[in-house]
Amino acid sequence: MPDSGKPTYSRFKSCIVKKLTCSVPVASSPIVTRWQQTHARNHAEQTFTECQPINLFPADGSELVRTPEKISTIPVSFQVPIKNSASEPYIITNATARCHETTYLQGGNKRRAEIAKKRKCLTQLLMIQEGGFGIPENDSIKICGNTECIWKGCQNGMHNEFTAHRVSTNSESFIPLEPEVRLHITGLRNDYYLNILDWNQENLIAIALGSAAHIWNGETHRSTEGVNLNSSLKYISSVAWIKEGTCLAVGTSDGEVQLWDIETKKRLRNMFGHLSVVGAMSWNHYILSSGSRLGLIHHHDVRISQHHVGTLCHNKQSICSLKWSTNNKLLASGSSDGLLNIWPNDPGATVHCKPLKAIPHASAVKAMNWCPWQSEILTTGGGMKDGFLRVWDVSTGKTIKTTDTKSQICSLFWLPKTNELMTGQGLPKYQMKIWKYPTLTNSTDLYGHKGRVLHLALSPDHSRIFSLAADGMACVWKYC
Repeated sequence: MPDSGKPTYSRFKSCIVKKLTCSVPVASSPIVTRWQQTHARNHAEQTFTECQPINLFPADGSELVRTPEKISTIPVSFQVPIKNSASEPYIITNATARCHETTYLQGGNKRRAEIAKKRKCLTQLLMIQEGGFGIPENDSIKICGNTECIWKGCQNGMHNEFTAHRVSTNSESFIPLEPEVRLHITGLRNDYYLNILDWNQENLIAIALGSAAHIWNGETHRSTEGVNLNSSLKYISSVAWIKEGTCLAVGTSDGEVQLWDIETKKRLRNMFGHLSVVGAMSWNHYILSSGSRLGLIHHHDVRISQHHVGTLCHNKQSICSLKWSTNNKLLASGSSDGLLNIWPNDPGATVHCKPLKAIPHASAVKAMNWCPWQSEILTTGGGMKDGFLRVWDVSTGKTIKTTDTKSQICSLFWLPKTNELMTGQGLPKYQMKIWKYPTLTNSTDLYGHKGRVLHLALSPDHSRIFSLAADGMACVWKYC
């Protein structure tokens, strides 16, 4: 005879089943047994068949939120940043979205906190997915018009010492340089390996600051609406204007390459393929070459849907410079481990393609540019452990001329009007130097920046120079 003081198995099972029918169906998880999942599904199906059909899309545009007791409608209004004027934040209002069903927490305060949290998450998601035009609040470009400015790049009593000093007494002519405009730059990444400045033929300057690319008009000295990724999870790591038109290529820290039309303010396309930071890009007509931190170079034909037409394997180190020659026949790539490669014009190349020339350097090859009037002449600047300015004949792989700048070279370009070179220097003086070609005689030094002159750009008429330094200052210099 069974003991009357102990429950039988049938009574025990019946008690468990009754408790399950009174609770919410068990969620599927690794620790839930098969019979629990089956019972949960049966209970859910029974509950669904007993419910009356409802209208899931109310006419007033409200949002449906499910609770354990009932289904009610809660009006939700989201505000998502989009484009507006350059001086004000840009807002989308009345952007109502149908969210997934969610469960109420007990208590009024907890409910409001949960709704606010989900609203914030959805807003961030929409910001990441959409992107658009506008100027972000935290990153900006402002003209410095105060002679007593206390900005980081103007302080320490040096606000009026943007000057040019003649170095060589043998130079035939001396062109005094002075800044036309000084700019305060907020949000600049002090990263030697990025390429975030470019000046196009339409006199527009693109500067990447955080997750936005600002557009500065070199003629009016005003900032216009720029590209904004609207994301706190990634940043713009490189920019490059197409030579024909106003299409701006934007490389991101998560390996994406985007094309934007600045005139129509539309994103033309997204191009994927890289798995790391896209630190350098260069155009060859409608072929866009992009280099990543994993050492791969991708060729994109932006006219076709299957844009990825070729890949080059530079090395296992980061690509920090990428330039097509002026006649578009050769591609030069430099990496953080000090390797300079010269590639043929073969957009359909594979990773097994070998460079025409592989030239080692003592440090990173970031500062690099082709000679505008001699298509096989390339100039490179040495990094922190090097400091040498070298002029190469890439057809032979040998140097034509070399000089020691006694400083890290962060950027460089050619000055076609005077047959000279300009370099942006790092420690210890943070100056810009002008060199006579082909002798590489230092003719002029320009002082004023308090940080590494990371980026330099030349205007389309070759009469103005844009310098951007790690101290958060930028200058537009009148050259000739």
